[in-house]
Amino acid sequence: MHCIEAGHSFVDMTAGNSAQRIRIGLTGLAFAFLLVLLGSVISRSGRDDAAGRAGQNDTNTAEPNEPLAELGVAPGATTNNSSDTK
Repeated sequence: MHCIEAGHSFVDMTAGNSAQRIRIGLTGLAFAFLLVLLGSVISRSGRDDAAGRAGQNDTNTAEPNEPLAELGVAPGATTNNSSDTK
């Protein structure tokens, strides 16, 4: 049980007050969304720059044609360039 003073008044939850709270909440959510989006863009641009610099240094390395064959997991394809038709 709470003691209520004689001059104490409760704040009415009117439609205007509720709409203001919803507006403030949605504004906060929009701000948080934009903040996360900005952080993602900054993070991604830093990662792309690092990948671009690493790619510039490795221009002489070629992708393996058959990586599983190089590991010895799968048989490699034969590369016969001879045109022997018997």
